[in-house]
Amino acid sequence: MKSVLIANRGEIAVRIIRACRELGIRSIAVYSDADAEALHTRLADEAYRLGPAPSSESYLRTDRILDVARESGAEGIHPGYGFMAERAEFAKAVVDAGLVFIGPSPATIDMMGDKTRARTRMEAAGVPIVPGTTTPLADAAEAEAVAESMGYPVLLKAAAGGGGKGMRVAEDASRIRPSFEAAAREAKSAFGDGSIYIEKYLSRPRHIEIQVLGDLHGGVVHLGERECSIQRRHQKLVEEAPSVVLDPETRAAMGEAAVRAAQAVEYAGAGTIEFLWQDGDFFFLEMNTRIQVEHPVTELVTGIDLVEWQLRVARGEALPWTQEGIRIEGHAIECRITSEDPDDGFLPSTGTIRYLELPQGPGVRWDGGVAAGTEVGLHYDPLLGKVIAWGADRATAIERMDRALREFVLVGVEHCGPFHRRVLAEEDFRAGNLSIRYLEEHPELTRAPENGDALQRLAAAAAVLLEDERRRTLAPPRIRPGAGGAPRSAWQEAFAPGASEY
Repeated sequence: MKSVLIANRGEIAVRIIRACRELGIRSIAVYSDADAEALHTRLADEAYRLGPAPSSESYLRTDRILDVARESGAEGIHPGYGFMAERAEFAKAVVDAGLVFIGPSPATIDMMGDKTRARTRMEAAGVPIVPGTTTPLADAAEAEAVAESMGYPVLLKAAAGGGGKGMRVAEDASRIRPSFEAAAREAKSAFGDGSIYIEKYLSRPRHIEIQVLGDLHGGVVHLGERECSIQRRHQKLVEEAPSVVLDPETRAAMGEAAVRAAQAVEYAGAGTIEFLWQDGDFFFLEMNTRIQVEHPVTELVTGIDLVEWQLRVARGEALPWTQEGIRIEGHAIECRITSEDPDDGFLPSTGTIRYLELPQGPGVRWDGGVAAGTEVGLHYDPLLGKVIAWGADRATAIERMDRALREFVLVGVEHCGPFHRRVLAEEDFRAGNLSIRYLEEHPELTRAPENGDALQRLAAAAAVLLEDERRRTLAPPRIRPGAGGAPRSAWQEAFAPGASEY
């Protein structure tokens, strides 16, 4: 496999392009009209316009993606995460077109994408599941009957869901019917399937997930756990590896359960088994059949490049490790940088990134999909990138992350960097006292202190003025189409004819 089309955008597309380049694989990007000048279109070896569909739909066009694959001579397609990554019908279309789908088989995606079928399969494999139903509820009346027998509170969840969509909590009998109807409507809108099932609602669980990696020869290993408990509306904000709460026995048991889960569905590639942990017990939540946003923290504590191994597995290589050969060293933390204003209810922020200064130094990594000049709109997920920090222990990783966030400067849209610094300084976070209720228990973290970060904002504004002055002294570059219509400047052409590095 010498050429791969990346059916995605933003930071994950950039991440895959870089992995392809290190393996000598030709990278082929696709872009919507809104992304014509995006970073991933400029970094890829080739870039192709997906067509005139609205920007929010362009990356969902299976027909056009396959047309581009044929036109460009791609041998494989990497879906990244989101969009088509967990759509079994897309994976099947790729395979039926004679291409390599860089991920698990369509049958595996289908099995684990239906949450009730996944729960049944996990139960059969001896993986503990949260008490609840393993088949969709017929209607709100059945939901009421099950909730009465189970006891309140309960959680109503979309059978075809993920990402926190199609989920509602019912604290008592009066909330069952409206919660069921609201979850079903949202599930139908988001996934095209309004099926709902019910689980016992855990009062203060931690969200802990296990990274698994499988090959096409039956080999499966796990790469330790990630703590992802700091969330807002079921969307993760801060992730770290390893978790501070697990003792060696529970850690081993969760890892073994994750491997059994992956083996039960003949998993190949990188995947994640998500668990809820409470009072020493853990329960299967769901499986994500793709690379995760938070995969860098696992890479930093294991030294294993997960995207590289997605590509290697897809071209038939066997995993070179036994479980005993996997070592976890140090501690890593990731903070997601989104174009949202945490001081105003996390409302989305749009505009042009006028200035971007990235943190550097020992143990710091930036995975991003934006640059100065990038237009940030409402078409896509607000994730701009991730700051990741590694330290020999958790305390060192926290201090290093705080230093990195102090250095991080982005001007043009509001972002959640200052919020992350408040989290890092909070007592419960530093003590590792976490749960998925963390932000509910600490509402003060979403309110900026008076004059908070004023000095950093002043420095950023000055930097923008200096950058504007510098730009005025430079002649604007001549832009002409690159491969597939991607934008490419004249100096890029002079530097590397036929390529799109800059």
